[in-house]
Amino acid sequence: MKLRYAMVCSSNQNRSMEAHCLLKREGFDVASYGTGQHVKLPGPSIREPNVYDFGTPYKHMFDDLRRKDPELYKRNGILPMLKRNLGVKTAPQRWQENAADGCFDVVLTFEEKVFDLVLEDLHNRNQVLLKPVLIINLEVKDNHEEAAVGGRLALLLCQELDATENWEDTIDDIINNFEKQHRRKLLYSISFY
Repeated sequence: MKLRYAMVCSSNQNRSMEAHCLLKREGFDVASYGTGQHVKLPGPSIREPNVYDFGTPYKHMFDDLRRKDPELYKRNGILPMLKRNLGVKTAPQRWQENAADGCFDVVLTFEEKVFDLVLEDLHNRNQVLLKPVLIINLEVKDNHEEAAVGGRLALLLCQELDATENWEDTIDDIINNFEKQHRRKLLYSISFY
C-alpha cells in the first residue's frame, strides 16, 4: 500500500531532512517539517546559535554561514548538510503551519518532545475527515552520524509499513518486530484528520 509520509524534527534541518532525502530517493511520497519556533543551527558557541525563520531558503542559510565562517561551518558539517537539504526542497517548513499540505498516513518524529507537539497539534485541529494517521517516534540524537543511522532506520520502517495491506491491523507486530530487530524503542499513537 502506498502511504504518504511526513518526517518531523525540531528545525527541519538534520534528522527529518536526512530521512526525507533517503525516502525521496527511494520513491516514497514524503514531506518534512520542524516543530520549533525558529530554525536553529549551531553557531560559533553554544550561546550563539544561528537563528532563522521557517521558510528561509536553505540557499540563504548556506550563503550566510559561508560568508560568516566557511571553515567552521564546513568542519562542523553544517554547510554539507545545507547543501544536501538544497537538493531535497527549497526551505524548512513548520509542522504547525502545514494544514494546506493535506493529510499524511504516517508521521515519523525523531524526538519525544517533537512527537508530543505533533500529537498536540493534531488533537487541536478540526478532525472532520476522521482519517487515521499513525504517529511514530524513533528517538535519534541530533548529530550528523546519528541522523544518518536514523534516516536508514526510518527508511526500513517505512518500507515495512508500505509492504502491509492495512497498517491498522498489523501495527503492533510491525513495531514489536522493528524494536527487536534494531534494538530501538518506538513510541506510537494514532490520531485523526
